[in-house]
Amino acid sequence: MKRLFFLILIAFRFSGVYSQETDWTTPYERSGGTETPRYRETVDYLRRLANASPMLTFSSFGKSAQGLDLPMLVVDREGLGEPFAIHAAGRSVLLLQACIHPGESEGKDAGMMFIRDLVKPEFVGSSPLSLSLLNNVSILFIPILNVDGHERFGPYNRINQNGPKEMGWRVTSNNLNLNRDFLKADTPEVIALLKLFNEWMPDFFIDCHTTDGADYQYVLTYLMEIYGDMDARLTSWSRDVFLPQLQKSMDNAGFPVFPYVDFRRWHDPRSGLITEVAPPMLSQGYFSLRNRPGLLIETHMLKPYRERVRATYECIKISMEILDRENTHLQGLIRQADEFCSSPAFLQAPFPLQFETIETDSNIVDFKGFEYTVEKSPVSGGDWFRYSHNPVIFKLPYFYKTRPVVTAKLPCAYIIPAEWKSVIERLQIHGIQMKFLQKGVALKVTSSRFRSPRWQQNPYEGRHPMTNIEYDEFSETRWFPAGSAVVEATQQSARIIPHILEPKGNGSYVYWGFFDAVFEQKEYAESYVLEQLAEKMCRENPALMKELDEKKVSDTTFSRNPMLILNWFYNKSPYADQRRNVYPVAKIYERSVLDGLLKD
Repeated sequence: MKRLFFLILIAFRFSGVYSQETDWTTPYERSGGTETPRYRETVDYLRRLANASPMLTFSSFGKSAQGLDLPMLVVDREGLGEPFAIHAAGRSVLLLQACIHPGESEGKDAGMMFIRDLVKPEFVGSSPLSLSLLNNVSILFIPILNVDGHERFGPYNRINQNGPKEMGWRVTSNNLNLNRDFLKADTPEVIALLKLFNEWMPDFFIDCHTTDGADYQYVLTYLMEIYGDMDARLTSWSRDVFLPQLQKSMDNAGFPVFPYVDFRRWHDPRSGLITEVAPPMLSQGYFSLRNRPGLLIETHMLKPYRERVRATYECIKISMEILDRENTHLQGLIRQADEFCSSPAFLQAPFPLQFETIETDSNIVDFKGFEYTVEKSPVSGGDWFRYSHNPVIFKLPYFYKTRPVVTAKLPCAYIIPAEWKSVIERLQIHGIQMKFLQKGVALKVTSSRFRSPRWQQNPYEGRHPMTNIEYDEFSETRWFPAGSAVVEATQQSARIIPHILEPKGNGSYVYWGFFDAVFEQKEYAESYVLEQLAEKMCRENPALMKELDEKKVSDTTFSRNPMLILNWFYNKSPYADQRRNVYPVAKIYERSVLDGLLKD
């Protein structure tokens, strides 16, 4: 019997269930709550923890622009490490994401401690957590999403922030902000994350940030998409079920919370509070449109780092408790939302593409701030907001009601010509389902022709977005070659597709410049040819001279440039490019046309 016990003990030791390691203090804890670990320290700790616990699976889900692995830890009470196995077990999947902005490292340190406290409750000095938190929920933990920016480490990376001693840089090695990239997907980090999302289809996400801005009493504020862009049932659950429980429990834990703080006049609290619908380039805007509710948390940069990490820890724990209780309910709502997006009913109402906050309707709320004065700066001449340490409760108007200002009548399907392969591939990264033409075909479609396009002069996130997107739709029969992609508008990703392919979508690929080539004039003529053409056109159509005179009056730059004037005539002649300014992506509104296409 003793020999059997000894053999079992040896087996446990070599399987990693038993470990001689007894010191599971995180690097953050060893520093006394003042430092955050570097990339290698973080990876080494989590890999060691995974080797010591059968509940953890450590891996990489992609590589950064500089070739570093993107680390991920799967936490499951049975040690399951694959999405199909965890979903088959009936558990919800929580995506816990940290360091998308590496200077905002609370989620990394809180997440490391939280998972350690779950799987190593015997560790002296920890606050052991009940394994019941994992009864109905498994965790995907991404400790550092922006690993390149994380390693641009230094003490001067966050001027507004009270600790840690050193931290990473906000953007990637390509100088891109990952939390502006969820829709355009230009970065390898976000591309890897989107592929991970499509593989796992997590039921809830938490994205950990640290906020800049005014001073106030709250250690942690939050954002959830409850303002009109998410599925109505998931919106109601987030607003009426999840948030009240979170607010009550965080208050009981000593961390009262408040919605993300944004003043109507920055930095003036007395101007009132305002919120808006998040665009899908941001994490919470994107995931909510994929029918997955989530929580974006913003700890307050002026609070001590230890407080911010602790508040993040409590928020993760409380969210897990709520998800454990709401597991079946939430999964049912998600299933209904996905089914609705895949049904013809999704196409019946105009789809909202852009919202505005109504600034004539508000509620009065209590806001825990600090007394402050406003002085004129002797240096800048601007308003200098100077906060005291005296707490005060302001009665402030809160503007949170929104309305759609741009909508679209959705087609049965969009069709993308085969030559726009880069766009097709980008849609596939988003998990958007499509079918490909096996042979060329002429189709009756609705096309769009842009008028007066203009672009932003300065770059934004590595691109020059369009500032004027106006167009006219028209019907035509157009030839589409083999390999063209047919994207049905009803599918799980249905709420994302219009934002990408409708020109006025919030962050559309037209806006980001994916189709800029269609706006370029490629054929020109010599002035002596155009002078003769212009004279002939005016002789045959005297009204052109009146139109030209009006154009000269309205555009003085045009009126002083002979080549612009001659090119104006060229573009009104039969020689002009008839496909210039025509959007390559077309719409199929007639179901019979789509059915015939798919049948073939």
